[in-house]
Amino acid sequence: MWRLNKVCHKASRPDTPEQLRLKRREQERALRQARRDRQLFSKRLLHSEDEEHVTEELDVVSLFQKLQKSGPGEIATLKSMSRALREPSVQTTFIKMENSVHLLVGLLTGSNSECRLLAARCLHELSHSPHSAVSSFCLPATPYLLTYLSGQSTKFTELCLYTLGNLCPEDELVKEKLLSQGIVPALANCLETQIHNLAVVEAVGFALAQLLQGTKAAETIAPIVLSSSLPLHLLSVLNPDPQFGLAPVIECAWCLHYLICSAGDCSALLSHEALSKCSSLLVSLGGTVAEGKKEEGLELLVWPLLRCVGNLLPFCPVGQLSTHEVDVRLLAALCALLNVYLKTQPALAREAAWVLNNLTAHSPDFCSALLTQNLVPGLIQLLPFSQGINTMVLRVLANVAHKKKDFCDQLVCLGLLSALSATLKMAETEMVALSLDVLYILIQSNSRIAEEFVKQDGLLMIEALQYNREEELRRRAMYLLEHKLLSYSH
Repeated sequence: MWRLNKVCHKASRPDTPEQLRLKRREQERALRQARRDRQLFSKRLLHSEDEEHVTEELDVVSLFQKLQKSGPGEIATLKSMSRALREPSVQTTFIKMENSVHLLVGLLTGSNSECRLLAARCLHELSHSPHSAVSSFCLPATPYLLTYLSGQSTKFTELCLYTLGNLCPEDELVKEKLLSQGIVPALANCLETQIHNLAVVEAVGFALAQLLQGTKAAETIAPIVLSSSLPLHLLSVLNPDPQFGLAPVIECAWCLHYLICSAGDCSALLSHEALSKCSSLLVSLGGTVAEGKKEEGLELLVWPLLRCVGNLLPFCPVGQLSTHEVDVRLLAALCALLNVYLKTQPALAREAAWVLNNLTAHSPDFCSALLTQNLVPGLIQLLPFSQGINTMVLRVLANVAHKKKDFCDQLVCLGLLSALSATLKMAETEMVALSLDVLYILIQSNSRIAEEFVKQDGLLMIEALQYNREEELRRRAMYLLEHKLLSYSH
C-alpha cells in the first residue's frame, strides 16, 4: 500500500534529519491541500537539519557588517543570518541594505562549500518572504541557483529548487528572467539525472508547478515545457513508491494538469500516453478505495489525476480511446471515488462525476459499459445529493439516454423514471431543468415511457411547473405537455 510519511513526535533533544524531513513532508501536504482548495501559489520552507529554537534577538545589520569583513567566524555568522532572515521585518531591513544581495551572491559562488550552502539557505529564507520585492531582489542569484541544479549534493539541489519555486509566483517579469536564464532546460536536466531520487523529483515538481501557474503561462511557458523532455519524465513518475510515499507523484500530476490546461494542443501529451497513464493510476486508486483501504492524503493525488483525464478527453478522438488504452474499469473507479468522498469531500466527488460526464459525453462505448457494469443504480441513488453532485450525475445519465434508444429502456427499467419524479420536485432550478431534459429524451425514444410516466402521476408535476416563477422551466414544461404528454392523459 502507498502511504504518506507520518510526522514523528518532537523529543526534547534536537530533531534528527529524518524527523525534520518527515515534518516538512507533513507541512507540504497541508500546503498542497491549500493550493488545491484555493488554486493559488504556495511557498515552501525547507527546514535546515540543524534547526534550533533561537530565542535571542539577532541584529541583521551587525551580522551583515561581520560578513563583509569575513574571517574565522564566517560560518557561525552565516548560520545566525539565516535564522535572522526568518523574520519578515528583518527581511525588509536586509533587502534595503546596499550590496546585501551581492554579498550573498559572492558567498554563494565562493570556494567554501559550507559557505555556499549557508548562503543558499539565506536566499531560501528570503524567498519564503511575503514581501513582493524579494523576488526581484534575489534575481542576481538565480543563474547560480540554476547552475547548482546539476551539482552532486542532493541537499543543495533541493534547497535551490525550493528557492526557485518560491521566487516564481511573485512577478511575471521574474518568470521571464528565469525563462531567459534557462530554467526549463535546467529543470529538465535535473529531473532526468535525478529521476530515481524522489526527494529531488518532488522539488522539481514543486518548482515547475509554480512556474506553470500564472496569467501568461499558456503563452510563454507551457510551449517551452511541452517541447522539452519534462512531460515524458513527469509521466514516468506516475508510479507511487510504497516507501517514499505519494508526494513526488502529487507534484508531477499537478504539473501535468497545469500543462494540459495551458496547451492549445495536447497531441504531444497524448502521444506520450498521458491519458492512458493517468487513467490507469486512477483505476488503481479507485480499486484501493473500493476495498476500504483509503490512505491519508490520497485525495491530493486524485484531484490532479481527475483533472488531467477530464481535460485530455476532448483532445482525443472517440475512435482513438481504445488506442490510448483508456480502460473501461475507469468507470467503476470513478464511481468508487465518487462514493468514498461523497460526504467527506463533496467537491472531489463532484470532480469524479465531472470526469464520468466527460467520458460518457465523449464515447457511446463508455455509456454502454456504464450499463453493463451495473453502475447506473448506484448513480441514480446519488440524485438526492446536492452541492452540484446530483446535477453532474444527471448529466451523465442524460449522456447515456441520448446515445441510444435501447439505453433509454434500460435506464427506465433501472428506476430512472421514478427518480425523475422526485428530482422534478426539487428546489434547485438547474436540477429541475435537467430532469425535464432527460424526461424529454426518454419519452422521445419510446411512447410506452410517456404512458408509464403519466401512470406515475407525472402529468400533475409537469402541469404544476407551468406556474413556476422561472420562465425557462415554464417553457420546457409547456412543451412537454403539448407535444408529448397530453395525448396520454385520461
